[in-house]
Amino acid sequence: MGATHVSAAGLATLGGETMGTRWSARVAVRPSFDLHALHAIVQDALDEVVAQMSTWEAGSDISRYRRAATGTWQALPESFARVLDAALEVAAASGGAFDPTVAPLVELWGFGASDRPLQVPAPALMAETRARTGWQRVQRRAGGRELLQPGGLALDLSAIAKGFGADLAAERLRSAGIAAALVEVGGEIRAYGRKPDGSLWQVLVEAEPDLDTPVAELPPRVLALDDAAVATSGDRWHHFEHEGVRYSHSFDPRSGVPVSQAAAAVTVVATDAMHADAWATALTVMGADAGLRFAEDHGLAARFVSRTPDGPVEAMTPAFRRHLAA
Repeated sequence: MGATHVSAAGLATLGGETMGTRWSARVAVRPSFDLHALHAIVQDALDEVVAQMSTWEAGSDISRYRRAATGTWQALPESFARVLDAALEVAAASGGAFDPTVAPLVELWGFGASDRPLQVPAPALMAETRARTGWQRVQRRAGGRELLQPGGLALDLSAIAKGFGADLAAERLRSAGIAAALVEVGGEIRAYGRKPDGSLWQVLVEAEPDLDTPVAELPPRVLALDDAAVATSGDRWHHFEHEGVRYSHSFDPRSGVPVSQAAAAVTVVATDAMHADAWATALTVMGADAGLRFAEDHGLAARFVSRTPDGPVEAMTPAFRRHLAA
Protein backbone atom coordinates (compact mmCIF):
# COMPACT_ATOMS: atom_id res chain seq x y z
CA MET A 1 0.00 0.00 0.00
CA GLY A 2 1.14 3.58 -0.60
CA ALA A 3 1.97 6.17 2.00
CA THR A 4 -0.57 7.09 4.68
CA HIS A 5 -0.39 9.50 7.59
CA VAL A 6 -2.53 12.02 9.46
CA SER A 7 -1.30 15.51 10.33
CA ALA A 8 -2.18 17.38 13.47
CA ALA A 9 -4.54 19.53 11.39
CA GLY A 10 -6.78 16.53 10.69
CA LEU A 11 -5.59 15.91 7.15
CA ALA A 12 -4.63 12.41 6.07
CA THR A 13 -2.28 11.90 3.13
CA LEU A 14 -2.64 8.78 1.00
CA GLY A 15 -0.66 7.69 -2.05
CA GLY A 16 -0.17 4.93 -4.57
CA GLU A 17 0.39 4.08 -8.22
CA THR A 18 -1.92 3.93 -11.22
CA MET A 19 -1.94 4.44 -15.00
CA GLY A 20 1.85 4.48 -15.20
CA THR A 21 2.03 7.36 -12.74
CA ARG A 22 1.35 8.16 -9.09
CA TRP A 23 -1.75 9.28 -7.26
CA SER A 24 -2.15 11.10 -3.98
CA ALA A 25 -5.07 12.19 -1.84
CA ARG A 26 -5.38 14.57 1.06
CA VAL A 27 -8.54 13.95 3.05
CA ALA A 28 -10.10 15.62 6.08
CA VAL A 29 -10.61 12.87 8.65
CA ARG A 30 -10.78 12.17 12.35
CA PRO A 31 -7.52 10.73 13.75
CA SER A 32 -9.27 7.42 14.44
CA PHE A 33 -10.43 6.97 10.83
CA ASP A 34 -9.38 3.77 9.04
CA LEU A 35 -6.89 5.05 6.48
CA HIS A 36 -6.44 1.60 4.97
CA ALA A 37 -10.12 1.63 4.01
CA LEU A 38 -9.78 5.08 2.45
CA HIS A 39 -6.71 4.01 0.53
CA ALA A 40 -8.62 1.02 -0.82
CA ILE A 41 -11.51 3.25 -1.90
CA VAL A 42 -9.21 5.44 -4.00
CA GLN A 43 -7.17 2.56 -5.40
CA ASP A 44 -10.30 0.57 -6.31
CA ALA A 45 -11.75 3.57 -8.17
CA LEU A 46 -8.56 4.03 -10.16
CA ASP A 47 -8.25 0.29 -10.83
CA GLU A 48 -11.78 0.42 -12.26
CA VAL A 49 -10.73 3.14 -14.71
CA VAL A 50 -7.70 1.09 -15.79
CA ALA A 51 -9.79 -2.06 -16.24
CA GLN A 52 -12.21 -0.21 -18.48
CA MET A 53 -10.13 2.39 -20.34
CA SER A 54 -6.45 1.41 -20.48
CA THR A 55 -5.15 0.82 -24.00
CA TRP A 56 -2.13 -0.85 -22.39
CA GLU A 57 -4.26 -3.65 -20.89
CA ALA A 58 -5.27 -6.32 -23.40
CA GLY A 59 -8.26 -7.32 -21.27
CA SER A 60 -9.68 -3.82 -20.75
CA ASP A 61 -13.07 -2.87 -22.16
CA ILE A 62 -11.46 -0.36 -24.52
CA SER A 63 -9.05 -2.99 -25.88
CA ARG A 64 -11.82 -5.56 -26.31
CA TYR A 65 -13.87 -2.98 -28.21
CA ARG A 66 -10.99 -2.46 -30.61
CA ARG A 67 -10.89 -6.20 -31.34
CA ALA A 68 -14.66 -6.52 -31.70
CA ALA A 69 -16.07 -7.78 -34.99
CA THR A 70 -17.31 -5.22 -37.50
CA GLY A 71 -21.00 -4.48 -37.10
CA THR A 72 -21.28 -5.66 -33.49
CA TRP A 73 -22.59 -3.61 -30.57
CA GLN A 74 -20.52 -3.61 -27.41
CA ALA A 75 -21.98 -2.97 -23.96
CA LEU A 76 -20.20 -0.22 -22.02
CA PRO A 77 -19.77 -0.07 -18.24
CA GLU A 78 -21.22 3.04 -16.59
CA SER A 79 -17.91 4.83 -16.05
CA PHE A 80 -16.76 4.16 -19.63
CA ALA A 81 -20.03 5.56 -20.96
CA ARG A 82 -19.67 8.70 -18.78
CA VAL A 83 -16.17 9.37 -20.07
CA LEU A 84 -17.15 8.76 -23.68
CA ASP A 85 -20.09 11.18 -23.26
CA ALA A 86 -17.70 13.90 -22.09
CA ALA A 87 -15.11 13.07 -24.76
CA LEU A 88 -17.65 13.41 -27.56
CA GLU A 89 -19.05 16.59 -26.01
CA VAL A 90 -15.60 18.23 -26.01
CA ALA A 91 -14.86 16.83 -29.49
CA ALA A 92 -17.94 18.56 -30.89
CA ALA A 93 -17.44 21.80 -28.94
CA SER A 94 -13.76 22.05 -29.93
CA GLY A 95 -14.37 21.42 -33.63
CA GLY A 96 -12.46 18.15 -33.42
CA ALA A 97 -9.35 19.49 -31.67
CA PHE A 98 -10.09 16.78 -29.12
CA ASP A 99 -10.93 13.40 -30.63
CA PRO A 100 -11.17 10.09 -28.73
CA THR A 101 -10.69 8.07 -31.94
CA VAL A 102 -7.17 9.31 -32.67
CA ALA A 103 -5.48 6.17 -31.27
CA PRO A 104 -4.35 4.64 -34.60
CA LEU A 105 -2.62 7.88 -35.61
CA VAL A 106 -0.96 8.23 -32.22
CA GLU A 107 0.39 4.70 -32.53
CA LEU A 108 1.48 5.22 -36.13
CA TRP A 109 3.80 8.02 -34.99
CA GLY A 110 5.13 5.88 -32.12
CA PHE A 111 3.43 7.66 -29.20
CA GLY A 112 0.84 5.03 -28.27
CA ALA A 113 0.68 1.64 -26.60
CA SER A 114 2.25 -0.14 -29.58
CA ASP A 115 5.98 -0.82 -29.86
CA ARG A 116 6.47 1.38 -32.94
CA PRO A 117 9.48 3.73 -32.83
CA LEU A 118 8.98 7.49 -32.88
CA GLN A 119 8.90 8.36 -36.56
CA VAL A 120 7.30 10.44 -39.32
CA PRO A 121 5.16 7.93 -41.28
CA ALA A 122 4.81 7.76 -45.04
CA PRO A 123 2.01 10.02 -46.39
CA ALA A 124 0.07 7.11 -47.89
CA LEU A 125 0.08 5.25 -44.58
CA MET A 126 -1.00 8.40 -42.76
CA ALA A 127 -3.92 8.88 -45.14
CA GLU A 128 -5.00 5.27 -44.79
CA THR A 129 -4.82 5.42 -41.00
CA ARG A 130 -6.59 8.75 -40.79
CA ALA A 131 -9.53 7.30 -42.73
CA ARG A 132 -10.16 4.99 -39.77
CA THR A 133 -10.42 7.88 -37.30
CA GLY A 134 -12.97 10.61 -36.64
CA TRP A 135 -15.23 11.12 -33.64
CA GLN A 136 -18.24 11.37 -35.97
CA ARG A 137 -17.82 7.63 -36.63
CA VAL A 138 -18.82 6.84 -33.06
CA GLN A 139 -22.35 5.42 -32.97
CA ARG A 140 -24.19 4.59 -29.76
CA ARG A 141 -27.56 3.35 -28.62
CA ALA A 142 -29.29 2.32 -25.38
CA GLY A 143 -28.69 5.71 -23.80
CA GLY A 144 -25.01 5.62 -24.70
CA ARG A 145 -24.44 2.27 -23.01
CA GLU A 146 -23.91 0.33 -26.27
CA LEU A 147 -21.24 1.21 -28.82
CA LEU A 148 -21.07 0.08 -32.45
CA GLN A 149 -17.81 -1.22 -33.87
CA PRO A 150 -18.12 0.02 -37.49
CA GLY A 151 -14.81 -1.58 -38.44
CA GLY A 152 -11.28 -0.50 -37.57
CA LEU A 153 -12.39 2.06 -34.96
CA ALA A 154 -10.16 2.36 -31.90
CA LEU A 155 -10.70 4.63 -28.92
CA ASP A 156 -8.03 6.35 -26.86
CA LEU A 157 -9.24 8.03 -23.67
CA SER A 158 -5.79 8.68 -22.21
CA ALA A 159 -6.31 12.46 -22.50
CA ILE A 160 -9.36 12.32 -20.25
CA ALA A 161 -9.13 9.12 -18.16
CA LYS A 162 -6.68 10.40 -15.53
CA GLY A 163 -8.94 13.36 -14.89
CA PHE A 164 -11.95 11.08 -14.61
CA GLY A 165 -9.99 8.86 -12.24
CA ALA A 166 -9.51 11.82 -9.91
CA ASP A 167 -13.23 12.62 -10.18
CA LEU A 168 -14.30 9.04 -9.50
CA ALA A 169 -12.00 8.70 -6.50
CA ALA A 170 -13.34 11.98 -5.11
CA GLU A 171 -16.93 10.79 -5.64
CA ARG A 172 -16.25 7.54 -3.81
CA LEU A 173 -14.58 9.36 -0.92
CA ARG A 174 -17.54 11.70 -0.62
CA SER A 175 -19.92 8.72 -0.63
CA ALA A 176 -17.85 7.20 2.17
CA GLY A 177 -18.56 10.24 4.33
CA ILE A 178 -15.38 12.23 3.71
CA ALA A 179 -16.44 15.89 3.81
CA ALA A 180 -13.37 17.30 2.07
CA ALA A 181 -10.61 15.88 -0.13
CA LEU A 182 -8.08 16.76 -2.79
CA VAL A 183 -7.25 13.91 -5.18
CA GLU A 184 -4.38 14.11 -7.67
CA VAL A 185 -3.73 11.57 -10.42
CA GLY A 186 -0.64 12.18 -12.54
CA GLY A 187 -1.04 15.95 -12.24
CA GLU A 188 -4.82 16.09 -12.70
CA ILE A 189 -6.59 17.33 -9.56
CA ARG A 190 -10.13 17.22 -8.16
CA ALA A 191 -10.94 19.01 -4.90
CA TYR A 192 -14.14 19.39 -2.91
CA GLY A 193 -15.10 20.65 0.53
CA ARG A 194 -12.90 22.75 2.77
CA LYS A 195 -9.90 21.94 4.88
CA PRO A 196 -10.46 21.48 8.64
CA ASP A 197 -9.48 25.12 9.24
CA GLY A 198 -12.25 26.27 6.87
CA SER A 199 -9.94 27.38 4.06
CA LEU A 200 -10.12 26.34 0.43
CA TRP A 201 -7.77 23.79 -1.04
CA GLN A 202 -4.86 25.54 -2.75
CA VAL A 203 -2.57 24.11 -5.41
CA LEU A 204 0.48 25.45 -7.19
CA VAL A 205 0.09 25.39 -10.97
CA GLU A 206 2.69 23.05 -12.46
CA ALA A 207 5.92 24.98 -12.78
CA GLU A 208 8.78 22.51 -12.51
CA PRO A 209 11.76 23.43 -14.69
CA ASP A 210 12.91 21.40 -17.65
CA LEU A 211 15.66 21.70 -20.20
CA ASP A 212 13.57 23.34 -22.91
CA THR A 213 11.10 25.45 -20.98
CA PRO A 214 12.23 27.13 -17.77
CA VAL A 215 8.63 27.56 -16.61
CA ALA A 216 9.91 28.08 -13.08
CA GLU A 217 11.13 31.52 -14.19
CA LEU A 218 7.50 32.66 -14.24
CA PRO A 219 5.74 33.94 -11.10
CA PRO A 220 4.24 31.09 -9.07
CA ARG A 221 0.50 30.77 -9.60
CA VAL A 222 -1.58 29.38 -6.75
CA LEU A 223 -5.17 28.31 -7.42
CA ALA A 224 -7.90 28.25 -4.78
CA LEU A 225 -10.24 25.37 -5.64
CA ASP A 226 -13.83 25.68 -4.46
CA ASP A 227 -15.32 22.33 -5.48
CA ALA A 228 -13.31 22.43 -8.70
CA ALA A 229 -10.63 20.66 -10.70
CA VAL A 230 -7.43 21.51 -12.55
CA ALA A 231 -5.49 19.75 -15.30
CA THR A 232 -2.36 20.55 -17.30
CA SER A 233 -1.38 19.46 -20.81
CA GLY A 234 1.48 20.40 -23.11
CA ASP A 235 4.45 19.00 -25.01
CA ARG A 236 7.08 19.06 -22.27
CA TRP A 237 6.57 15.38 -21.47
CA HIS A 238 6.72 13.51 -24.81
CA HIS A 239 8.14 14.82 -28.06
CA PHE A 240 10.78 14.19 -30.70
CA GLU A 241 12.49 16.17 -33.43
CA HIS A 242 12.82 15.28 -37.11
CA GLU A 243 14.64 17.44 -39.67
CA GLY A 244 14.51 20.42 -37.34
CA VAL A 245 10.79 20.15 -36.55
CA ARG A 246 9.67 19.40 -32.99
CA TYR A 247 6.71 17.00 -32.83
CA SER A 248 4.76 16.60 -29.60
CA HIS A 249 2.62 13.72 -28.40
CA SER A 250 -0.34 16.14 -28.65
CA PHE A 251 -2.07 15.21 -31.90
CA ASP A 252 -4.15 17.50 -34.04
CA PRO A 253 -6.91 15.13 -35.15
CA ARG A 254 -8.03 17.72 -37.70
CA SER A 255 -4.79 17.39 -39.68
CA GLY A 256 -3.73 13.91 -38.59
CA VAL A 257 -0.25 14.96 -37.46
CA PRO A 258 1.29 15.93 -34.12
CA VAL A 259 1.18 19.56 -33.09
CA SER A 260 4.50 21.08 -34.17
CA GLN A 261 4.27 24.30 -32.15
CA ALA A 262 2.35 23.31 -29.04
CA ALA A 263 2.36 25.48 -25.96
CA ALA A 264 4.80 24.27 -23.32
CA ALA A 265 1.92 23.93 -20.86
CA VAL A 266 -1.82 24.58 -20.84
CA THR A 267 -3.66 24.52 -17.52
CA VAL A 268 -7.46 24.47 -17.26
CA VAL A 269 -9.72 24.86 -14.24
CA ALA A 270 -13.19 23.30 -14.54
CA THR A 271 -15.97 21.86 -12.41
CA ASP A 272 -14.54 18.35 -12.82
CA ALA A 273 -11.14 16.97 -13.74
CA MET A 274 -12.51 14.96 -16.65
CA HIS A 275 -13.49 18.13 -18.51
CA ALA A 276 -10.40 20.03 -17.34
CA ASP A 277 -8.23 17.20 -18.72
CA ALA A 278 -10.00 17.08 -22.08
CA TRP A 279 -10.05 20.85 -22.54
CA ALA A 280 -6.37 21.18 -21.63
CA THR A 281 -5.65 18.74 -24.47
CA ALA A 282 -7.97 20.50 -26.93
CA LEU A 283 -6.48 23.93 -26.19
CA THR A 284 -2.95 22.53 -26.52
CA VAL A 285 -3.87 21.21 -29.97
CA MET A 286 -5.31 24.58 -30.99
CA GLY A 287 -2.04 26.35 -30.14
CA ALA A 288 -1.37 29.21 -27.75
CA ASP A 289 -2.89 32.01 -29.85
CA ALA A 290 -5.97 30.27 -31.24
CA GLY A 291 -6.43 28.36 -27.98
CA LEU A 292 -6.38 31.54 -25.93
CA ARG A 293 -8.94 33.20 -28.20
CA PHE A 294 -11.18 30.14 -28.04
CA ALA A 295 -10.90 29.92 -24.25
CA GLU A 296 -11.74 33.61 -23.86
CA ASP A 297 -14.69 33.38 -26.26
CA HIS A 298 -16.09 30.33 -24.44
CA GLY A 299 -15.43 31.41 -20.86
CA LEU A 300 -12.87 28.69 -20.15
CA ALA A 301 -10.46 29.17 -17.26
CA ALA A 302 -7.13 28.55 -18.99
CA ARG A 303 -3.46 29.49 -18.67
CA PHE A 304 -0.96 29.12 -21.51
CA VAL A 305 2.83 29.04 -21.19
CA SER A 306 4.64 29.42 -24.51
CA ARG A 307 8.29 29.34 -25.55
CA THR A 308 9.85 32.44 -27.05
CA PRO A 309 13.48 33.35 -27.82
CA ASP A 310 13.32 35.61 -24.78
CA GLY A 311 12.02 32.92 -22.43
CA PRO A 312 8.63 31.61 -21.39
CA VAL A 313 5.57 33.81 -21.85
CA GLU A 314 2.38 33.38 -19.87
CA ALA A 315 -1.20 34.26 -20.85
CA MET A 316 -4.34 33.74 -18.76
CA THR A 317 -8.05 34.12 -19.45
CA PRO A 318 -10.15 36.27 -17.10
CA ALA A 319 -11.91 33.12 -15.90
CA PHE A 320 -8.56 31.62 -14.87
CA ARG A 321 -7.54 34.74 -12.99
CA ARG A 322 -10.68 34.48 -10.90
CA HIS A 323 -9.41 31.18 -9.47
CA LEU A 324 -6.07 32.59 -8.35
CA ALA A 325 -5.60 32.68 -4.59
CA ALA A 326 -5.64 36.17 -3.12
